[in-house]
Amino acid sequence: MSNTLKLSVITSFAGLWLTSYLSNKYQIILGFFLILSFGVLHGANDLVLIDQLKSNKKLDFIKIIGIYVSIVGISVLLFTNIPIVALLLFILVSSYHFGEQHWNEIIKTNKSFITPMFQFNYGLLILVILFYFNSKEVIEIIFEITKYTLSTEFIETALLITLSLFVVLSIRLYQISTEFKNNLIEQLFYLVVLAIVFKASSLIWGFTIYFIFWHSIPSLNDQLIFLYGSSTWADFKKYFKTAFIYWFISLIGVFGLYYIAKDMVVFDALFFAFLASITFPHFIVILNMYQKK
Repeated sequence: MSNTLKLSVITSFAGLWLTSYLSNKYQIILGFFLILSFGVLHGANDLVLIDQLKSNKKLDFIKIIGIYVSIVGISVLLFTNIPIVALLLFILVSSYHFGEQHWNEIIKTNKSFITPMFQFNYGLLILVILFYFNSKEVIEIIFEITKYTLSTEFIETALLITLSLFVVLSIRLYQISTEFKNNLIEQLFYLVVLAIVFKASSLIWGFTIYFIFWHSIPSLNDQLIFLYGSSTWADFKKYFKTAFIYWFISLIGVFGLYYIAKDMVVFDALFFAFLASITFPHFIVILNMYQKK
């Protein structure tokens, strides 16, 4: 078990323990704080990563910013005009993004076409389990974003389908990948841990535990290694120094949203829309980073 995964398990149980002492209100407050700190920070250095990844060295920084902001702008327009399409894209993109980050360092060889399918399905399974155990909150937020009322039966069916695909794809990967075979029991244990956390937590708190400790911090570690060749405290300080201005701008955007919509249900919906808007370009950047690695 890697150090980042040890941290993920320990913090998950710590988060589970906190649910006994924190009301739903304070779970939401702490959840937003962690998402706005490590969560937003882990995507705040995308422009530096793009500069490292770009094949056309003549492409200047202003053009890079223009392209990045345009992608964010398009996603905002989608949420404004076709919210159900934007939300669906957010879930699909996040699913692959989460699965790719989690499995990239585990399955390093024998990467057949099954691998990206499995990574996507794994990330989707994580989200669907979260939605299943917090279906009431999910249905409320989806209605606020899209004005479409989702049924609990739909979420249950999605869980059954996603879980069935996970079993089928796992059997195939078990046959062709020694790395997958050697890590399967450990990874199933992690899924059980996350399911317990999601069941015991509110939607925001459960999402926070996964997003911060299972995705953002491990992703930060991967980015540090890609940019600096290691992941020491000194490397993190360099990362934070270059990411600070973009992180700060993102925080201003979130507080602007809160000022516009102080009603918590509406703000929850807008907050997830904001996360989606910055997730789309981040997904493209990290996808290219892993391909280059």
